[in-house]
Amino acid sequence: MSSRKQRISPSRFRLSVRGELRLARLLWGFLPARTANSLKQLVGAYELSIGSGDLVLLHGGWYVTHSGLLKLAERRHCVGIHVRPILRSSDPASSRWVFRAVVFKSPTCKGFVGYGDADPSNTSDLVRGAEMRVAETRAVNRALRKAYGIGICSVEEIGSFSGPLTSDDNRNHRKRPPQPVSSNGANGQHLLRDRLCQLIRQHQLDPVLVKSYAVDFCGVKTLKEASRDQVENFIHHVAEWAAKDKNALVCQLNNYQGQKEGAA
Repeated sequence: MSSRKQRISPSRFRLSVRGELRLARLLWGFLPARTANSLKQLVGAYELSIGSGDLVLLHGGWYVTHSGLLKLAERRHCVGIHVRPILRSSDPASSRWVFRAVVFKSPTCKGFVGYGDADPSNTSDLVRGAEMRVAETRAVNRALRKAYGIGICSVEEIGSFSGPLTSDDNRNHRKRPPQPVSSNGANGQHLLRDRLCQLIRQHQLDPVLVKSYAVDFCGVKTLKEASRDQVENFIHHVAEWAAKDKNALVCQLNNYQGQKEGAA
């Protein structure tokens, strides 16, 4: 079998890009030309997909996900990933971890190295207590991005929505209450939308059904009419439900399947 990468046919590429642009606009609204062109390049060069959870739009920029990188490595026939903690740079007592990952693209590859660190100051409250796993994921992501020439950052490498540690948090390592997203205004709305998209990707939910549920939950005709507090309450509600009983949440979302088919 030839190891040469198979090229996507022009017609298949156009259909794929059209579908990705449609889904991106459904999730995030209007896309500037530069953002849309970047998406086309990512789809064409790496076969990344929003619908498959490979890409997320945050603050106007594209971020690749851990699952997207792993699927890319599988498509390119990656032969192995070696990961180990760097104990001399880690401090388990303060939940600080550093990992080193090496990606081998072929049996003769010398390896592409990436490092990842995580502690309570650069991770979200949603993953408090899982800093070791976050550090490992970040190391793997950096190594994979180097190996396959991915110029955009991975979403797991950023400390999304985590505020500064207080002295009490640092001493006792307690989970902090949710931090305010932003002041009122357009930026706050964008951050709320980013949080919702991250939640959809994290739990692999259907974005169209989630949007329909959000409209019903907030009691509005369109999600744009919902207030910031309503959207924030919805995000908190879905996050709690997904953590406690994802199957029940999916059943609830499936109640809106008819609306999805009607919208299509």
